[in-house]
Amino acid sequence: MALITAGLVFAEDRWERNHAFVMQGVRILGTGEPRSLAERFPNHDGEDWGDVAVLPGTVNGHGHSFQSLLRGFGDDLSFMSWRDRILYPYSERLDREAILTGALFDFAELARAGVTTAVDFFYLHDQGNENDLAVVEAARQVGIRIVLARSMYDWTGAPRRYQETPAMAARNFRELHAELRGDRMAFAQPAPHSIHAASPDMIRSGAALAEEFGVPFHIHVAEGRYEREQSIERTGLSPVAFLDSLGVLSERTVMVHCVWVDEADLAIMRDRGAKVVHNPSANAFLGDGIAPVRSMLSRGIPVCLGTDGGCTNSRQSVFEEMRMAALVAKASSADATALGAEQTLLMGTARGGEILGLPVGRIAADHAADLVVVDLEALSLQPSQTAPKQIVYSMQPEAIRRVVVGGEVVVQDGRLTRVDEREIVAKVREVAAGFEPVATRGQAVVRTT
Repeated sequence: MALITAGLVFAEDRWERNHAFVMQGVRILGTGEPRSLAERFPNHDGEDWGDVAVLPGTVNGHGHSFQSLLRGFGDDLSFMSWRDRILYPYSERLDREAILTGALFDFAELARAGVTTAVDFFYLHDQGNENDLAVVEAARQVGIRIVLARSMYDWTGAPRRYQETPAMAARNFRELHAELRGDRMAFAQPAPHSIHAASPDMIRSGAALAEEFGVPFHIHVAEGRYEREQSIERTGLSPVAFLDSLGVLSERTVMVHCVWVDEADLAIMRDRGAKVVHNPSANAFLGDGIAPVRSMLSRGIPVCLGTDGGCTNSRQSVFEEMRMAALVAKASSADATALGAEQTLLMGTARGGEILGLPVGRIAADHAADLVVVDLEALSLQPSQTAPKQIVYSMQPEAIRRVVVGGEVVVQDGRLTRVDEREIVAKVREVAAGFEPVATRGQAVVRTT
């Protein structure tokens, strides 16, 4: 057990100077003023971490790990062009070992950027769970906590390896959940893909599984304009209203994106207790638009942050998403007060844990000892008295001194402690050796000879 003191600590969801917390093994026992905390926990080893800021490990609420292997090959394409020309054909070429490599690549980047818990919305199942378990294995190797959001996908326009029947998807999810039962570092949650890639029966099955196992279920909702228009044309309802008509919206629902939603949709989401994962960089990268986060928050709809796939964003950092979320909210509303640094920091930490139903994202009693330690002497955090703002707005990656997951240091001074970065780079190059970039309007493709 250690009582740790630091110059600045984001404890109990607020910044405190010259504060302390007690860490024992994998969890936090308490926080408080150093002297009073020492009285509460007399049997401890005191550690003064000095002029650093300590904050909870960030939570990536949505990602697709294997997609990092496709980064740059379809940049500057619309969503549909990217899906049909890059995602579908290239993902067909990834075997289990390549999927493991992609996950190692993605999770290594996330860990170095201060992500300690990541959701992988994964759909290359090959009608089983071996590939899913490869993703879990990669997370264990890097040392981060993983939520395997097992996608449920039955649209026949997708590659065969994506597809399962509702009965098959439910059976495979139950087997994966049983495989991970009791694991404090890996969790399975159901994830019907979307209203265009999962049938109503598949979506209902995902919601039923979430209720059966007492976990959230994830679903892409209203990411692009086309999805809203398609839904209204086919059903007469918006994507949110259509999901509500299926009876699947509840406090267990984690809705990813929600860019193309209106006032009526937001009222449904609020009334059903649904939650949202906001992916500002990916939504901008694909030209999908800006989610009305300010309107969501004003209605009490919980919102956390996600990076989305590595090739529909190109940066895997929740700190980057904090900055982006705040800036696009300010720009889209023409109001600098639209979303502040502290509120955005909570979206990247505590809200993620709450939405996933896990004790992560907070430095507080009975929460995981997942931490990011930031150097207050870093150039990007000067002047140091404004560090609480600059951690969101100006911090550069080199300011991250240490990343701790479950009490274990997984990144120290920019170096991964459990895996060899050079080996990962070599594996990524081997997997991607046969890939070719797609030419986009006004651009030439540089080809390797």
